[in-house]
Amino acid sequence: MNVFDYKPLEQDYRFWLVVNPATWLIPILIAVLGIALAVHAYAWSLGIGFDPLETAEVAPVAVEVAPAVAE
Repeated sequence: MNVFDYKPLEQDYRFWLVVNPATWLIPILIAVLGIALAVHAYAWSLGIGFDPLETAEVAPVAVEVAPAVAE
């Protein structure tokens, strides 16, 4: 098998002869969504990432506002 003789435009159609998108696209997308949700749920269980239930602390003001000049 010559790897460098690979011509994707001439040979990639064979994959779609086996995997029909009209049949398998939605189940594949559902499986990908399920895997993504499982990975995110696991990451949140470890405490990695943003926790929307935490109350945000108010950041201190870094610079005070100059008083207004009365004319």
